[in-house]
Amino acid sequence: MNLKQLRHERGYSQQKLAQKLNVSRSTVAMWETGSSEPSLQMIQRIADVLSVSVAELFGEPADPSAHKGILIPVLGCVQAGLPNEAVEDVLDYEEITPELASTGEFFALRVRGDSMEPRMVEGDVVIVRKQDDAGSGDIVVALVNGDEATIKRLKKRPEGILLIANNPTYEPMFFSNREIRELPVRVIGKVVELRAKF
Repeated sequence: MNLKQLRHERGYSQQKLAQKLNVSRSTVAMWETGSSEPSLQMIQRIADVLSVSVAELFGEPADPSAHKGILIPVLGCVQAGLPNEAVEDVLDYEEITPELASTGEFFALRVRGDSMEPRMVEGDVVIVRKQDDAGSGDIVVALVNGDEATIKRLKKRPEGILLIANNPTYEPMFFSNREIRELPVRVIGKVVELRAKF
């Protein structure tokens, strides 16, 4: 990260920058030596304070025509096992390309549970395009009973839908057309990317 040089160029001491970011001076010092890394959210704040792009902060030359990554929020965990309440707390941020961002509105969700193993494991993050429908076979985030979110593969049938886990120990969840209306059950997004966390 090109923090020290950019800080000097803009006339900030470590202490002054720390105050702007509401962190300690020693935290800024650790970022500059590379012994600690700021979060994605903090990286964006540092770039904003120094009036540079995230790319420039990481030493890439300034290029007005260069594409800049778009940060999207990682929301509270969604159960990949039994449905659970979708908590809209922002846990972190993930970066997506401007090309992807131009195709809709996105958010990210952290996976919990083991129903989508081996493809998705607990702690992984999925990038989700907000949409209220999806094709049969797509992996979706669905709300059951209005406030319980789950990640499953969608299978459409004339009489209703199936929400299918990757993990064969989980039975598919079937909802009739009537249950879809009355519970309700609705798709809130389609999973377009998986980011595995180690």
